[in-house]
Amino acid sequence: MYRQFVRPGDLVFDIGAHVGDRVAAFRRLQARVIAVEPQPALIKTLRLLYGRDRNVIVEATAIGRQQGAVELNVNIDNPTVSTVSNDFIAAAAGAPGWHGQAWPKRVRVPVTTIDALIARHGMPAFIKIDVEGFEAEALAGLGRAVPALSFEFTLIQRDVAHLCLERCGALGYARFNAILGESQKFAHDDWIDMDAIARWLGELPPEANSGDIYARLG
Repeated sequence: MYRQFVRPGDLVFDIGAHVGDRVAAFRRLQARVIAVEPQPALIKTLRLLYGRDRNVIVEATAIGRQQGAVELNVNIDNPTVSTVSNDFIAAAAGAPGWHGQAWPKRVRVPVTTIDALIARHGMPAFIKIDVEGFEAEALAGLGRAVPALSFEFTLIQRDVAHLCLERCGALGYARFNAILGESQKFAHDDWIDMDAIARWLGELPPEANSGDIYARLG
């Protein structure tokens, strides 16, 4: 699936790398990867897995609209939904499919921007953003479009996904597609425009839960 965006030697930003499953996919495509992850335990895992790979750099930071520091809310039982977004936690409270989720631990972590990553590492061919409700803030820190990107959406925060689409439009992205859950299969046979993907997003039933929207130039 990623082969249409990534060629051998390309640079990829994996923002919200977790334990590196997407890093592995990008490396199989012979891409160079900047793996961005704020959770201390997962940073250790990434460094154990990829510390000897000169084509993977682990950045221990959150991503936002400006540099600084922020409180990371850690879901100890389900680290994949740890988040710096208090709005995300509020939206999950009592929502179907989110019962029993808790974020009892808080850790202060650094924040940088996508633009700062580009200044440090170069322009990527593709950016994957999966940061549990902070996707719009991450995209706010991108000042110039890269060839293609993806961002996660959750239906408990459909408004955040629409903000991401607006930002993509402002950056010049014209064609969109989407994947529901972890299916790795695009929802549309052909790439569609922003109005069409926004309508599709608005019509999804709550039980669809989450997915990723892909944006590309032209």
